[in-house]
Amino acid sequence: MSDEQEIYATLIEIREEPTALYKILKIANLVSGGGEAKQAISEGYVSLNGAVETQKRKKIYAGDLIYFNEQYLQIAIIGETEGYELVESTPDETSSFESKLAQAKAGDKDTPKKKPMKRKPISF
Repeated sequence: MSDEQEIYATLIEIREEPTALYKILKIANLVSGGGEAKQAISEGYVSLNGAVETQKRKKIYAGDLIYFNEQYLQIAIIGETEGYELVESTPDETSSFESKLAQAKAGDKDTPKKKPMKRKPISF
């Protein structure tokens, strides 16, 4: 039996490296502002490459994996995203996504359309 677990991480593209950790949370729209991002980091709610990170301005480079608010973020430089697959939804989101898609096809115009996101499977 293998201990490897496959997860899907949302790809966050940055223009230059290094980039401060709190800025990544803002770019990914996981927080409403820099102050909220800094507070979440300092209170230990953010993990960087598998370890809790409390440095607000920790330098983030391409290839780093961030975990916050039950979401994984994979960092990449803009234009260097070959090897990443486009995924409509994660396996546990499939049932809710399919029901929303069925509502949209039925003509329910109030249902928001989900845009495909670039994600990369990561094995541990």
